[in-house]
Amino acid sequence: MTTKSRHITVSNIRVEIVRKDIKNLHLGVYPPAGRVRVAAPLVVSDDAVRLAVIDKLAWIKRQQAKFAEQPRQSEREMVSGESHYFQGRRYRLRVHEQAGTPYVAIRGVASLDLFVRPGSTTAQREAVLQRWYRDQLRAQAEQLLEKWQRVMKVQPADWGIRRMKTKWGSCNTTSRRIWLNLELAKKPPQCVEYIVVHELVHLLERHHNDRFVALMGQYLPQWGQYRVMLNKSPLAEESWGY
Repeated sequence: MTTKSRHITVSNIRVEIVRKDIKNLHLGVYPPAGRVRVAAPLVVSDDAVRLAVIDKLAWIKRQQAKFAEQPRQSEREMVSGESHYFQGRRYRLRVHEQAGTPYVAIRGVASLDLFVRPGSTTAQREAVLQRWYRDQLRAQAEQLLEKWQRVMKVQPADWGIRRMKTKWGSCNTTSRRIWLNLELAKKPPQCVEYIVVHELVHLLERHHNDRFVALMGQYLPQWGQYRVMLNKSPLAEESWGY
């Protein structure tokens, strides 16, 4: 059972500690700014967590440096000429104002056409694009889940798509529910497959331990390459809360 999180500071780095009923300590560094989070067993003291963080300081700083160098999209104004991403490709947005139901269409290999009602606001335009992203990712994920459920002989009780601030995906092993980050619609197809397999593997192994790594290697040998690809792709420009 998860307890309330708390924070400590180690070498000027703010560290979030979340205590859970787990056996091993897990340390992670998360986008976009390199937030440090430690999931620790209930019996592990703050001093022990502090020592674990100190031991990993060089690695933590390397990860934070990578996030700092990672390209970010500028704030979206939803006007013609902006760059938007879909399935790992960059498209130039073309906004068309017309009567009728708003929709999105890809034209050729470089244009993303957004059809909206005259006088639509930035928020309304963005909502149209986000709905389109959701529909595209749902269709993509449905095919991947069908494929990998057969291969792995495992099935979630439910799955869905939502905007998440610090994770590409999540799996609640108790309810057997999987969530995928809506931002995955912008990422290369291999990255989406990696996250789908990653979350399904959690239904076989809850923790990121040696067995989890072995299962990932068994089902998706290239998963390490896809993880690197995902972490190098541009981040959305938004206020990521923690």
